[in-house]
Amino acid sequence: MQPHIIEANFVHILSQKIYWAQVKFNHATVELVTYLGPEKKDKPYILPGFIDSHVHIESAMLVPSEFAKLAVVHGTVATISDPHEIANVCGVAGVQFMIDNGKTVPFKFHFGAPSCVPATHFETAGATISVEEVDTLLQSDDIFYLSEMMNFPGVLNNDTDVMKKIAAAKKHNKPIDGHAPGLIGAAAKQYIEAGISTDHECFTKEEALDKLHNGMHILIREGSAAKNFDALIDLLQHYPNKIMFCSDDKHPDSLTAGHINVLCARAVAKGINVFNVLQAACINPVLHYKMHVGLLEKGHAADCIIVDNLTHFNVLQTYINGQLVAQNGVSNIITTTSPIINNFNCQLTTQNNFIKPFIGQNTITVIEALDGQLITNKLLCSPTVYNNNIIANIEQDILKMAVINRYTAAPIAIAFVKNFGFKHGAIASTVAHDSHNIIAVGTTDEAISKAVNAVIVQQGGISVVSNIGTQVLPLPVAGLMSNDDGYKVAAAYTAIDTVVKQQLGSLLSAPFMTLSFMALLVIPHIKLSDKGLFDGDTFSFLAH
Repeated sequence: MQPHIIEANFVHILSQKIYWAQVKFNHATVELVTYLGPEKKDKPYILPGFIDSHVHIESAMLVPSEFAKLAVVHGTVATISDPHEIANVCGVAGVQFMIDNGKTVPFKFHFGAPSCVPATHFETAGATISVEEVDTLLQSDDIFYLSEMMNFPGVLNNDTDVMKKIAAAKKHNKPIDGHAPGLIGAAAKQYIEAGISTDHECFTKEEALDKLHNGMHILIREGSAAKNFDALIDLLQHYPNKIMFCSDDKHPDSLTAGHINVLCARAVAKGINVFNVLQAACINPVLHYKMHVGLLEKGHAADCIIVDNLTHFNVLQTYINGQLVAQNGVSNIITTTSPIINNFNCQLTTQNNFIKPFIGQNTITVIEALDGQLITNKLLCSPTVYNNNIIANIEQDILKMAVINRYTAAPIAIAFVKNFGFKHGAIASTVAHDSHNIIAVGTTDEAISKAVNAVIVQQGGISVVSNIGTQVLPLPVAGLMSNDDGYKVAAAYTAIDTVVKQQLGSLLSAPFMTLSFMALLVIPHIKLSDKGLFDGDTFSFLAH
């Protein structure tokens, strides 16, 4: 095979220089970089590939191979992937599924060992991953780090199992990812000194600065629901070696539109030095996680991209190990049939299962969902009562929400939520962080039951019940992912999302993503698990 030659403006990030160059690579390795003189404006630019430094592949509703198919179009060549979602459904077997499927395509997935399965003991998950299993995973060459340590109270209180997992990561010389929303001061310092090196959950610039000053790397996150880019991006100007970009959770329609390349363009538009931007997007994750990704140095793997300019970062070509995997918006990764792995044991419901009796209380606790945020607020509102049962109040936008245990027969947990904006109907999903029981929200018990039953019949999926009928997007792989072509899944998701917005009336930017986080107990302030209404500040159940 003759060496493949690329002529372009070569961006050498670590030296902060641009040259016109010929870059040659033979098979999978960069063999030679010949500097031919100063920058030539008529040439495109060759860069190391983009990296998503923290993502749950499952949230794209795609198996890893299909995630890769969509991501390479935008210049992404690798991810730091936490298989925490499928692990909560299928345990270690789920982690292995992700590893095996990822190996079927030319893309560099770097998976972690889930640290919190289950995430808490206040919900029912489909599996448990023990300290011993975490240690075994960390011994594998396919596992690169200990995934986000969400149990920060366990770290602060020196919980035995938590500290053993951290010790196992240190023993195997692998980084430890963090997850400590709102934690600052002495508590944050203690958390970081335990060995935890990253955080993607900062709400404010002040919180991020506090963690940076204590030695942490900060991940700027722009997902389909949670976003902190605007709050944190100015930090990249002053801490270029300590910042990375990530999506965390990204729905398929969003992934078709763009990925890390979009964050690069937004950062440059805000006046951030382009070399700092590329440091965060291409270099820092490789160095921090010891990734098997080339950085356009001699002898490195030929993982690189060609972009038209350093303003918009439109990706012309993507190479992984010297293989052209995408060109001019078209992916060269071929869809293949993926096997099914799942854990589902749930009976169909009736509308009577969702009745909430009125017991004379003057107020009820209502979860206030916030668009673009994982955190929620706690409201106290007067109940709306009909036939001695508490019902939704459409005029005040207070709807009924339910979480149904999908692993074993159990009572249904019911609460109320504000800001979904439905005028009629309901939606349901088997994507419900972190245990992935069934979660639903709607205006009537009948509509909620129909939406829930639609996903039960499919053994996983998302559904909407509206005046035009019931629609469902099946997610047969762990109730989290489709095994269909990624672009078809994205189109199907867009169609069902449109119904929720146009027919039901939701003004949320991502209603299904927002719904999926209403059961995420480790994010304050109030959420709903299959066992009941939960206070994330006190880490305890509420009375009602």
